[in-house]
Amino acid sequence: MTAELVRGQNHPLPQTRLEIRISAGNPIVAGATLGDERGTVHGAEWVAHPASPQLAGIEVPKQAAADHRLAVDLDAMPDHVHRVTVLLALPVGVGGPARFGVMAAPFVAVTGLDGTEIASYTLTDLDSESAVTALELYRRQGAWKVRAVGQGYAGGLAAMLHDQGLAEATDLAGRINEAVARGMARSVAQPPPRAEGDGRV
Repeated sequence: MTAELVRGQNHPLPQTRLEIRISAGNPIVAGATLGDERGTVHGAEWVAHPASPQLAGIEVPKQAAADHRLAVDLDAMPDHVHRVTVLLALPVGVGGPARFGVMAAPFVAVTGLDGTEIASYTLTDLDSESAVTALELYRRQGAWKVRAVGQGYAGGLAAMLHDQGLAEATDLAGRINEAVARGMARSVAQPPPRAEGDGRV
């Protein structure tokens, strides 16, 4: 039976190979940070994002989309990693919503590899935020748990990464947004070439 979490609630994880499935009403960026015992992210190499989608134990999507799947292998996490934080952000400068408050509440589910839901969380009560910490997987006394977080940031990705202790938060957020914008531009089909002699000037 799925545990339907509310903000701040946690739930034990019965297995270590997982998928995190995310659905939202509009394309969003999904990523993850790896933190130490205090949740501090010590460098850009501790952040999985569309321009750098793979770290030890986790793989995130390369594109912005309304539906995502993140692959997680907690057994493959380095010993110094005690927290995996799943973050969501709205793409910047691509014409979509500028804040979560004007779109459907994102839904996040932690599942086994067979798709069986372990825990789920609907991120309600978001308003001016353009980035949000959805949930975290954390190691406690040798076991892993999931916690629903739902912490939003009106300052976007940069504010979120800064809050986790990343010194180069603004620079990394800019690189992530640039990579996402390039990817979204490539995914939009170009208009067909105009045929010669079609009468238009």
